[in-house]
Amino acid sequence: MSRGEIIIVYNVILAILAIIMIILVILLFICCKKKPIKAEETLPTKQIACSYSLMDIHGATDGFNYRRIIGQGCIGSVYAGILPNGDEQVAIKRIHPRLVLSNAGFGFSSMMKWLSLADHPNIVPILGFSEAPGERIVVMEFGGLLSLDFYLHQNRDDGTSLLDWNCRLKVAASAARGIEYLHEVMAPHIVHGCIKPSNILIDFNFCARVCDYGLYFFLGNYDQKQLGLMGYIDDDYWIGSEKKGCSKESDVYGLGVVLLELLSGRRSDQQGLLVKWAMPLIKEMKFSEFLDNRLVLPSDIRPLVRLAKVALACVGNSRKSRPSIVQVAAILNSLEVGLLSF
Repeated sequence: MSRGEIIIVYNVILAILAIIMIILVILLFICCKKKPIKAEETLPTKQIACSYSLMDIHGATDGFNYRRIIGQGCIGSVYAGILPNGDEQVAIKRIHPRLVLSNAGFGFSSMMKWLSLADHPNIVPILGFSEAPGERIVVMEFGGLLSLDFYLHQNRDDGTSLLDWNCRLKVAASAARGIEYLHEVMAPHIVHGCIKPSNILIDFNFCARVCDYGLYFFLGNYDQKQLGLMGYIDDDYWIGSEKKGCSKESDVYGLGVVLLELLSGRRSDQQGLLVKWAMPLIKEMKFSEFLDNRLVLPSDIRPLVRLAKVALACVGNSRKSRPSIVQVAAILNSLEVGLLSF
């Protein structure tokens, strides 16, 4: 082999080695790029609701012992319990048997898994569920919290209320944020179906946490007037040849009624008399007659006047003209941020 041929072979070998090195560098770069993507895909997300056996639920509630009942509503009874391998109390909602039978073919487990993905500081998380013949159980987080209904209407032994005006504004804003999350962030969106004080829990910082969201489907085949919704659902729900049912707009109406209860201290009844009583007083600016007389009127009532006008917009308009929860939450958030020392 001549000297020229040797040089050519040497150059070819160098070229091959260079190509191999380039390929190795490219492969190494690709592998390094994939690592963060892989790690990103395995980041922890909200855990989907666990499925519990009915035996687990029986054990947690001492066989649905009535002494463990912490709440009762139109959908079912709520028990305090501790699940197997758990060290914290949970709230266990047992759906009324008549509602279970009327929704026997409904995809309960799929619905619970979807609802359990909701994760926000102003809602109560769904942790698990149980499904058996004639039984539908929802397991929720429980921190010993009391409902807004208790603070406003059941805590009357000494004629006072535990919620001052600042706390009430805070509750209003945080409840609106929870509903806004369900309506606008969750996809598909979640309609609560029955916004009322008993479905709003108050934490130790006096922030609201909305519970029982999305369970209204259980009530579909029953007369809502007998199930505790009257007074918190707009007329469009059941009036007319085409009843419109639950919607985002009906949730906003329910929040408006809750705001009226926060302001007046009065409970809404099944005839919707609170709305009929409050609307003219707000329009005529008769706040001395409208605001809760258990509390001293603040020196500056402008935030309360603004809150009353928001409530009026929620309950005094048709669904088409009603403000969205985004608009309501924005106003209430601004009131909370600008809280004055009343």
